[in-house]
Amino acid sequence: MTPAPENGSSAVDEAHAADEPRPEAQAVLDALEAMGAPSIADLTPEDARERMDDLLAVDSSIEVASVEDRRIDGPGSEIPIRIYDPSGESNDSEADDGEAESRPAICFFHGGGWVLGDLESADPTCRKLATETGYPVVSVEYRLAPEHPFPAGLEDCYATLEWVAENAAEFGGDPDQIVLAGDSAGGNLAAGTCLLTRYRDGPDVAYQVLVYPVTGDATETAAYEENAAEYGLTADESEWFRNHYFEREIDAANIFAAPRLANDRLLSELPPATILTAGFDLLRDDGAAYADRLEGAGVTVSYRNYPGMIHGFFGMLEQPADLSVAHEAHADVVADLRDALE
Repeated sequence: MTPAPENGSSAVDEAHAADEPRPEAQAVLDALEAMGAPSIADLTPEDARERMDDLLAVDSSIEVASVEDRRIDGPGSEIPIRIYDPSGESNDSEADDGEAESRPAICFFHGGGWVLGDLESADPTCRKLATETGYPVVSVEYRLAPEHPFPAGLEDCYATLEWVAENAAEFGGDPDQIVLAGDSAGGNLAAGTCLLTRYRDGPDVAYQVLVYPVTGDATETAAYEENAAEYGLTADESEWFRNHYFEREIDAANIFAAPRLANDRLLSELPPATILTAGFDLLRDDGAAYADRLEGAGVTVSYRNYPGMIHGFFGMLEQPADLSVAHEAHADVVADLRDALE
């Protein structure tokens, strides 16, 4: 792991890859290659979703005291959510009486390029976050592209933030300590929702956790060139995702889709952030550049790069892909949250 940059250096300066992927990450890449599966860029969205379901068809062994599926009102349709309460207080009569101690609440937005993913794909990550932090976690199944292009998914995430702010007490959450978190496209949605709620004078967000997020156009970065052809997310696949999500080229430059383009005034109003990147990931420098933008605007940022890791590693928590560095990264996030919120 690369620690947060020291004074005088930038996150982009610190972002780099190791000489080669760590053996446990390379084993994942080898297993995927041995499967002989086609690139996502060669599939329809429907076939890509089926492939993702097959890859992630593992029941999590991480126990959480209370897991509840609900549907809440959204701007286009009902939004499926899943509430993980590690204390079980959401089903406790004391919680109903308002006697239970409130804790920060995490809204988690799954990755999948805005086209793939659901409550099931995010399940191990949300279980891990809930058990390690002791905080309730609300996972969000936002609408997917291309059926629902930008900004549909973003609006679902914002609607869920509003719902959590109004209903957090039901599951032991503190509406004044809401954390927005997500990985990859979910990190993009978390960052975009942080901006959107400030722009609309909506609910306050206390912290943001962005895991290898999309924050702008990464195509001109060194990481994009270095990692374009392999390591779990290729340039062709990245372009496939973007083409499905953005109906118009101008949408890709919207600050709520590309928060790195927001001005310093807006960025300065955002909450503290933890940003994680992987060395062998074409989004590495994109996330690092956003860390620099936030820090330059006066926002407290904890930036960590994991030089030997690949895109998607944060969710590789159980067999057949159980990476020790994924568990380390979760511990780093937990430490940051406790430092900031407790």
